[in-house]
Amino acid sequence: MDQVSAYFEGGGVISVVEESDTSRGPGRTVVRDASALALAVAAYGVSYGTLATSSGLGIWQTQALSLLMYSGASQFGLVGVLSAGGSGGTAGVTAVLLGSRNLFYSFGLATSLRGAGRRWLLPAAHLVSDESAAMAMAQAPGAHRRFAFWTTGLLVFGSWNLGTLLGSVAGSLLVDPEALGLDVAAATAFLALVAPRLREAGNAVLALASAVCAVVLIPVLPSGLPVVVTALIVLTVAGLLPRRLPDASEQQSAPPTKEQEHSR
Repeated sequence: MDQVSAYFEGGGVISVVEESDTSRGPGRTVVRDASALALAVAAYGVSYGTLATSSGLGIWQTQALSLLMYSGASQFGLVGVLSAGGSGGTAGVTAVLLGSRNLFYSFGLATSLRGAGRRWLLPAAHLVSDESAAMAMAQAPGAHRRFAFWTTGLLVFGSWNLGTLLGSVAGSLLVDPEALGLDVAAATAFLALVAPRLREAGNAVLALASAVCAVVLIPVLPSGLPVVVTALIVLTVAGLLPRRLPDASEQQSAPPTKEQEHSR
């Protein structure tokens, strides 16, 4: 079976989603796996809601971000910049940069989602996330993929917003958030986000370079800007790096394409 590593954008949850065997009923498997993801997402939603209100956002502002922005990494980033004293503009740019990867997920899902009709593309775009994309791409193209996407997307969207509401109410009741260590929780959440991706050497090198760059820029730039400038620098460098090509052994072991079979 094909396997897809799905990482949660609002936290460091790693899960492996296996492509459903149609003989066992893919719908049941998808609902089970999506429900498990939704529970994990709800827990991180509580964390986000608590952090946001403890950082000065109101309950309705915190909830509006989850409803309209709906990107865990972007929301944690925005709250982190604001809590550090950064401006709203800087926080917004940081959130956009962190959420931009969803655009690339959309490219891979567009063909399958068009099968449900163009009127559903806009709501589908709002539900694109690490979880919904991974669950969908683990299924065969067509109806199964659309079912996995919508099921996961709706369950995760609902659980994230419910967790946000519970966390924001709890956070608004705290008198001294720093006494519980919530002033550094946003940074901790980002470490949880990044850690699973550091298993690849290339990502680890980029992360180390990002840390060094940010440390150098913090004393010379206003609060919040070091994150944005560092992200732009690292994205530029990553785009210029050559991609690894398969070596000879990998090319020999790869299955022949249809064109190669016909040429025989």
